[in-house]
Amino acid sequence: MTRMEYIDSIEALEALYGSPGAPALRKVARRMTPLYRKWIMTSKLCILGTVGPEGTDGSPRGDDGPCVLELDPGTLAMPDWRGNNRLDSLRNIVRDPRVSLMFLVPGSNNVVRLNGQARLTTDAALRARFEKHGKQPSTVIVIAIDEIYTQCARAMMRAGTWSGEDQSIGLPSAGEILAEMTDGAEGGQAYDDAWGARAAATMW
Repeated sequence: MTRMEYIDSIEALEALYGSPGAPALRKVARRMTPLYRKWIMTSKLCILGTVGPEGTDGSPRGDDGPCVLELDPGTLAMPDWRGNNRLDSLRNIVRDPRVSLMFLVPGSNNVVRLNGQARLTTDAALRARFEKHGKQPSTVIVIAIDEIYTQCARAMMRAGTWSGEDQSIGLPSAGEILAEMTDGAEGGQAYDDAWGARAAATMW
């Protein structure tokens, strides 16, 4: 393999790409606005990015309504519903408050991005505001907004994300991957067959 050269300075990076256009800078908000609020409250799926001593983590967060609750124009709250208990994102937040979120809406190639500072709470009153089917999240992520802005749509357009084509055909299942990683000790077809009922029973 030939020796690869890397960009190791901001000056070299900016010389390569140039300056962003005025719209890319002027679209940034420091708190919720009527139109950003409409977008974020329509999104049922977002990606939560965190950083910690072990590295970075990106976690999908979905709900049957908005992913977040607006506490005030500068603060959002996100319930931590049941998952696999790895707690990668939550461990990071406890040690480093910096978070990023990407809000997606099926059918739109636009993505709304949000950067902020997060903390975890077990506040009973706030947890109760998310109650569903008699269950509450164990914790709530409270996010102080630093900036909100729209992402360029080209990535979603290139990927044909909402084209209607099933791009999952032929992909390995979670059970198959688990079996591969455990030399067959766990996972497999039995895991996949049981997953639907298990997920339905433990959704919240």
